[in-house]
Amino acid sequence: KMTQQMRDLQLAQARKPPGPSSPNAAKRLYRNLSGKFRVNYTSFDEGSLVARGEKEKLRKSYLFQSNAALFEAVELQDLDRVQEMLKHYSPEELDLNTPNSEGLLPLDIAIMTNNAPIARALLQAGAKESPHFVSLESRSLHLSTLVREAEQRVNELMAQVVNEAPNADCSEKEKQLKAWEWRFRLYKRMKAGFEHARVPDAPSSVHLSVASSTSLQVTFWEPLSVNSAVVTKYKVEWSCSPTFSPLLGEAVIDKLKDLHFTIQGLVSGTAYHVRVSAYNMKGWGPPQASTPPFAIPSNWREYDGRAPRRRGQAEALDHLLGQVKTVHQHCICHEPCKNQPQSRKHSVSKSLKHLFHPGSKFLKTLKRGLYLTAIFYKDDNILVTHEDQIPVVEIDDTYSCLLMQDFLWLTKVSCMWDEILWLRQCVTVSQSSCSCILQTRFKMLLAISQMQGLLGIQDLGQVFFEPIKDKQGNILIVTLKEVKTNQTFESVRWVPICKLQSGRKSVSSPEEPTALDTLLISLQDKLAYHQRSSHALSPGLYLGYLKLCSAVDQIRVLVPEQLPNILCHVKIRSNPNISREEWEWLQKMASVEEPVPTEPEPDRSQNPLFQELQVAIKELMTLVNIPLQEAKDFRLYSQEVLDFGDQVSFLLLLPPSDDVCTAPGQNNPYTPRSGFLTLPLQIFELGEER
Repeated sequence: KMTQQMRDLQLAQARKPPGPSSPNAAKRLYRNLSGKFRVNYTSFDEGSLVARGEKEKLRKSYLFQSNAALFEAVELQDLDRVQEMLKHYSPEELDLNTPNSEGLLPLDIAIMTNNAPIARALLQAGAKESPHFVSLESRSLHLSTLVREAEQRVNELMAQVVNEAPNADCSEKEKQLKAWEWRFRLYKRMKAGFEHARVPDAPSSVHLSVASSTSLQVTFWEPLSVNSAVVTKYKVEWSCSPTFSPLLGEAVIDKLKDLHFTIQGLVSGTAYHVRVSAYNMKGWGPPQASTPPFAIPSNWREYDGRAPRRRGQAEALDHLLGQVKTVHQHCICHEPCKNQPQSRKHSVSKSLKHLFHPGSKFLKTLKRGLYLTAIFYKDDNILVTHEDQIPVVEIDDTYSCLLMQDFLWLTKVSCMWDEILWLRQCVTVSQSSCSCILQTRFKMLLAISQMQGLLGIQDLGQVFFEPIKDKQGNILIVTLKEVKTNQTFESVRWVPICKLQSGRKSVSSPEEPTALDTLLISLQDKLAYHQRSSHALSPGLYLGYLKLCSAVDQIRVLVPEQLPNILCHVKIRSNPNISREEWEWLQKMASVEEPVPTEPEPDRSQNPLFQELQVAIKELMTLVNIPLQEAKDFRLYSQEVLDFGDQVSFLLLLPPSDDVCTAPGQNNPYTPRSGFLTLPLQIFELGEER
């Protein structure tokens, strides 16, 4: 059918005015010529794509030529150009899986010329083989036809060039002859590549692991042989029988960016055998059985039927909060609620009375007291007042020291910025007790409301884990929030952070900076902390190190600076699930009080988790600067696996019981290297929840 289509195309072109006649038209032929005959459709040099506007202009101008340009790059085996085009253009823009007039796709040409690097680059981008080649015979026949017709066209053009007198038309025929000679050599090379290829070897390795109580994870690696053609897809098969009869299911994987597959919908407690085979243009190769040879879907909770720790907790807390609100709805303290919309409108009013009211303005300087500042940033810009000051409001001008319990209470309030009005009204009624603590917290709520009103923003972000103090008696509580979208505000504006830092005139000495000066000096560090504290771990099972230290009024936990919302850790493996068999082994090891495994043991060499733990413990001990021999006194927490969602789980490594928490004045025998900090335990818990 394709051969007939080619003949029809040649007949149609024969009716056109004199000129280059070929299956691809003149422009396509010239594009394949080298030197001065080759058309330079577009330059993919990095220098020509610097300006975004110029790049978009090039994209629109040459979009219709992108498919032809990709074919040219693949045919000329130009790996750099292929990679550049795949980087700057989407598969749709390149028509990556649209056949040319010969019925070929870019991937077909790459694999039949045995160009593995280009073929892999195309496969990574989502390229597929031509659907016309339904069998080996059809591919062989089509290649033979292309070679024969190209050879015939070369002979015809050669005869015309030899017999015609030199003229302009003859020069044109010579160009066509060169193009067809090049195409003839290409087709012969493709035909030879197909004939000499053989089916692929089995995948070099297939690893089987338990992903959940109803699924298995299969990870495989490409065949080691370099003599066969490029592998374009894989087949995963599974069965309850080691002979794979009957076969329970199979899946073909043609997206080869990641060589793994999750078998879903399995029966918990049932053993499944898995094998994987590879495919190339010559067909399917032999299968490779998995290691281990079978696996049983399960989860560690099945060991004792334990329910998830946090199941229903969020719903229960929401229900409890709703009950509290219902009880308080009929209190006399909530009567002002009815007038709130009007009072809020006045709080952001621009009237003269508002502008000159002493309690409705941002502060420029601190005068010994407790203050709240809100840092909003976007990229390298920060929100400041019209006087180029960071937004600061006063909490209490008579407060000379901040109790840690008040500060930690405020960090919890930061989880419900939208409920500040309701909290204020609840605390108002309680002030009849004249509690100093309640008065301070009520002033905190007033300051928060004032900041929200002046900025016109409810969510003030995350409270920084420690307030800033200076020797003048000022205490500055800092909130941080990253703004993702372009927003404009009435009372504040965006300025570059560097401009703010360089333009501020300090009123203090370098030896005794004020809290505001300290904030500006350390602003980048605080923004970096805030960004890092929102980073999430990639899916997997981790080994965490729990180390605490106590003070008079708080307990602090050791965390890495690069990821302060999680314990010090190393990754054990990408699969987060602990199977029932693995958990049974951990329980057995804990029951006989065996030391943490740091050295290999011959009788346990077949236990993958044992080997993974050995590697992880050595890496973790190096990370926190603890001699490996001292790890023999450490313990694995065997009460539960800490699950953080469905994709991240933790095993905990604990120091000896006397050293889990270092008391005040006690020397810490396990001092980590730089790159760590200690957070108040409540702050760490809030960050973990976020």
